[in-house]
Amino acid sequence: MNENTYQPIQIENRIDFTDVQEKMQAVKKELKKVIVGQDDVIDQLILTLLSDGHSLIEGLPGVAKTMMAKLLAKTINAEFNRIQFTPDLMPSDVIGTSILNSKINEFEFKKGPIFANIILIDEINRSPAKTQAALFECMSEQQVTVDGNTYPLQPPFLVLATQNPIEQEGTYRLPEAQLDRFMFKIFVNYPSLENEIELLKEQQDRKNIDKTTLVHKVINGNDINEFQERIKSIFIHESLLNYIATVVHQTRIDQSLYIGASPRASIAILDASKSNAAINGRDFVIPEDIKQVAHAILGHRVVLVPEKEMEGITTQQIIQQIIDRVEIPR
Repeated sequence: MNENTYQPIQIENRIDFTDVQEKMQAVKKELKKVIVGQDDVIDQLILTLLSDGHSLIEGLPGVAKTMMAKLLAKTINAEFNRIQFTPDLMPSDVIGTSILNSKINEFEFKKGPIFANIILIDEINRSPAKTQAALFECMSEQQVTVDGNTYPLQPPFLVLATQNPIEQEGTYRLPEAQLDRFMFKIFVNYPSLENEIELLKEQQDRKNIDKTTLVHKVINGNDINEFQERIKSIFIHESLLNYIATVVHQTRIDQSLYIGASPRASIAILDASKSNAAINGRDFVIPEDIKQVAHAILGHRVVLVPEKEMEGITTQQIIQQIIDRVEIPR
């Protein structure tokens, strides 16, 4: 037998992830008190949290993009800030600025709203590139540099940004470098007819009750930090590392794609697949973990050639074709 062939090992877990599984189920239960029929979106938000990543949430108006991010923050006992991006927003409005203290005749740094554990950036594409670029260092290195001084951001640090895909007036397209810093791009679709009926019934039953008060804190920031560190120790077979690298490499040589995924995408798939294993109570990764997270990680990092775009082909279709043709380790 080939020594690189993946074989799931049927033994008891070496690392116990029962507490991670239970806590994430509790978070999911709280969110589902208000959010109806968006299980995949909730799962991806939880994976983002455990993987120490960031997510871009895209959807049409009225599908509860902002609400989901706010409610996730409400389940966590950590500092939360919301930043509404507008065309006149300056970088200093996000990261902070140095202000002259007349008493001591020295400049002091006044921290901006980015200095929190969970940041909701509403309508990120409403601000120009200069303000968007202010997030680069924050998201990649979890720090802010102002006037030559570096200020660390306290973990856990999670950025959830929303955008509307159809509005063009007064918006600025996110550059590829910005998109690449988001682990997931999460699409929020309209609910099914059955889910919308359920939503209306719940709205009627609640009457004047503020639905956000139904959601309670079930986990704290220290727990999340500990979970993130423990998840890094999850085992992944070398054949699965090869599988991840092959899938990402295929995006770079596929004739339907003008731009392929970066090595950051490979690392994101590795981290997210470990988190997916953890919330399923496993201390080892299986191929299904990788396949489950690949679409949301690769979709916003690749660009179609114009011919395929004109044919109505989507990046998700190409990614699925790549996953189908790359042999799964057994």
